[in-house]
Amino acid sequence: MMTQSKLPMQIEVRGARVHNLKNIDVNIPLHQFVAISGLSGSGKSSLAMGILYEEGSRRYLEALSTYTRRRIKLGAQAEVTSVKHIPSALALKQRPTVPSERATVGTISEIFNVIRLIFSRLGSPVCPNGHRLPPSLKLAQAMSKTGEQMGRLTCPTCGISFNTFSAEDFAFNAGGACTNCQGTGLVRSLDESKLILDENLSLAEGAVASWHLPGRNFMPSVAEQAGVRIHVPYRLLSDKEKDFVLNGPQQKFKMDFRSGTGRVFHDFNALYENAHQAVLASAKSSKSERAQQKIGTFFHYATCPICQGTRLKPELLQQLAGQLNIAQVNDLSLRELADWKQTVLETLAPNMTQLARSLFHEFDENLRPLLELGLDYLTLSRNGNSLSTGELQRIQLARTLRTQTTGVLYILDEPSIGLHPDNISGLLNVFKALVAQGNSLVVVDHDVDIIKAADWIIEIGPGSGEAGGKILTAGTPATVAQDPQSKIGPYLNGQATLLARPLAERVAVETIDFEVADYYNLKSVHAKLPINQLSAITGFSGAGKTSLILNSLVPAIEARGKGQQLPTQVKQLQTSLVDVVSVDAAPIGKTARSTVATYTSMMDNLRRLFASQSLAKEKHYTSSYFSYNNKQGACPNCGGTGVVTLDIQFLPDMQQVCPVCHGDRYNQAVQTVKWHDQSIVDLLKLDVRSALPIFKRVPKIEQDLKLLQEVGLDYLHLGESTPSLSGGEAQRLKLVKHLNHDQATTLFVFDEPTIGLHPLDVKVLLGVMQQLLDQGATIITITHDLNLIINADYVLDMGPGGGKNGGQIVAAGRPIDLIKHPRSLTSQYLAGYWHQFN
Repeated sequence: MMTQSKLPMQIEVRGARVHNLKNIDVNIPLHQFVAISGLSGSGKSSLAMGILYEEGSRRYLEALSTYTRRRIKLGAQAEVTSVKHIPSALALKQRPTVPSERATVGTISEIFNVIRLIFSRLGSPVCPNGHRLPPSLKLAQAMSKTGEQMGRLTCPTCGISFNTFSAEDFAFNAGGACTNCQGTGLVRSLDESKLILDENLSLAEGAVASWHLPGRNFMPSVAEQAGVRIHVPYRLLSDKEKDFVLNGPQQKFKMDFRSGTGRVFHDFNALYENAHQAVLASAKSSKSERAQQKIGTFFHYATCPICQGTRLKPELLQQLAGQLNIAQVNDLSLRELADWKQTVLETLAPNMTQLARSLFHEFDENLRPLLELGLDYLTLSRNGNSLSTGELQRIQLARTLRTQTTGVLYILDEPSIGLHPDNISGLLNVFKALVAQGNSLVVVDHDVDIIKAADWIIEIGPGSGEAGGKILTAGTPATVAQDPQSKIGPYLNGQATLLARPLAERVAVETIDFEVADYYNLKSVHAKLPINQLSAITGFSGAGKTSLILNSLVPAIEARGKGQQLPTQVKQLQTSLVDVVSVDAAPIGKTARSTVATYTSMMDNLRRLFASQSLAKEKHYTSSYFSYNNKQGACPNCGGTGVVTLDIQFLPDMQQVCPVCHGDRYNQAVQTVKWHDQSIVDLLKLDVRSALPIFKRVPKIEQDLKLLQEVGLDYLHLGESTPSLSGGEAQRLKLVKHLNHDQATTLFVFDEPTIGLHPLDVKVLLGVMQQLLDQGATIITITHDLNLIINADYVLDMGPGGGKNGGQIVAAGRPIDLIKHPRSLTSQYLAGYWHQFN
């Protein structure tokens, strides 16, 4: 008899060297919930995503055929000596891809697919003569036929034969799309008011906004050739001249044309495009997403008059299920779908019970995890591109859960993003379900309740960047809580100090006083927020926080600052603030060419510094030679990227360090120029800490370095790629340019600023916010983070729930007062968290 070998109980990682990981060895338990903790930039994601996910997914995909692998993007082999016993891996990343305008909650979650089936099989159709047929097994059987007989019914009242609608017919991304809006629910038209930027400017000064679009900057010269005065304010032009600018015929004019490089083209045939045509032609020809976004500002969007925003052909709305048409069901919240299901079941004949049970089983399997994850307020018709990062991530997680796989390694990066504390328990139930199905779970997160609930904690540190990358501690939550080396331990055992800044003793007298009426779920919300203090806007997802602040207050202050009308939903605004700075966690730059040095002014100052050296002057090297984005300075082999991509036929493309410049980006000639015996490559390899003493006598560079140190980013390298920074790091880097300036008339708005931040990193962020407050700034932060809320001067809590159950102010005041007298669910959680540490 064969003896069964013992199954492995842990993943064994040896010699991990991805990014800042210091050749670490670590064991990750299998079939358990493992939390990875550590400061921002300590190496958590390098271990979770860079090793566990890359190796787990790559090894699984390598088992597929060569033909299949060529059509799937394989990950690169991780820098690690060995990884043993790793299952196939799936990851939910911190920043999910934003869906297109054609996606809705229903299509992303796939619930709408099931609803289309329910309408086609269990629906009540109408014959061409207007007679309604009740749901019947005959209808369901007709939909199972093929060819012309599919869906063929005979009306029992008038005897006419007709074809009812199939599931495919109800798809607004296919055959069911409204012919007027092509299934988007919106129609767009050119906004005439956006064509002229400023009537006080002349055409030569850029009065026509649409002529700022790419390839249209020479239009004023063409207009001048046609006899239009271009050096007088637009408002002083004659009606005939204005008509030519706005509506002039598209024709060619011979003229001398000077290009941007200074080259002159004589007798150039320039095609004139009026202000309208410039937008419409650009909309047709532009391919890039950024260009289309810019062009989109010239249009206004309105609900399609044919489908009334339902996206569907109007005739499809005749068919009912549960006394509602499919557009009405699409507008129900996820919470309301259970009642609709019950109504449908009550309308069915007994012989349809088995079919209905089968369809609604699939319906329930799709719906249940979404409700558990606190998304009950979303409607199926909600546009996918309007969802927050946290909402998108939870929908992905719900889809993952219902697949009911086993033996998979799930890796989740910051799944608590956008979650109210009350929703954490639902998220933990999902985690337990994944593990109970026989899977392994690794979660990178900073939420204390999530880390406490883990079976095993791996803490990486002790610091960030070069100061991190080591295993600080590993064990059960109880073990880690008592480890004196642990950074998260004091938050697990209640010994941490929560307050990180001096709180205002009273609410400021001067306020931002504004009112928003009838905007999504907001109904006559009158809010007052203190000037020169830190306010936290809290509440469930969908409670109205974004609608109140980002979609109403921010554009209202911007409009007031420009002398424009307030947004229609803002009924009144009283404030002394005139400027707004919105700070989110979106990545900085899209390519590795964007670095810490290029984002600040350091790169420009470094280039000027090297261009001023005697050898550079001798060789006639201007500052452009010291940019890796210019051919004069870039490595000729990699073009200044530092890496080259190799196409290896049937294997995945491989990226490797450029063999010519060895990742330095620059050509050898430029590196011969030295400053204090160091080339520009040497200096870009330094981290901020190391660079500070070197640039002690270069004030402009030293100032940028000190600011980076003040915001807690002194571990970053000057040449570090900005798109690779975490959300919290990106936010702090964006703030650098606003420090050390008077901000008395400026409002700073932070949207979920603690994404990717350890509780100790939150304290650093609060220190930066305090610097802004000391300069007179006013700060509003939209957040769910209890550590941040406790450190606010004022809290405005929206609710009581999300969607239709939100849109009201349910509590407002100083955190300490709300803790003493909790008046809302958020303040109850705040009080509970406070009492754990006091």
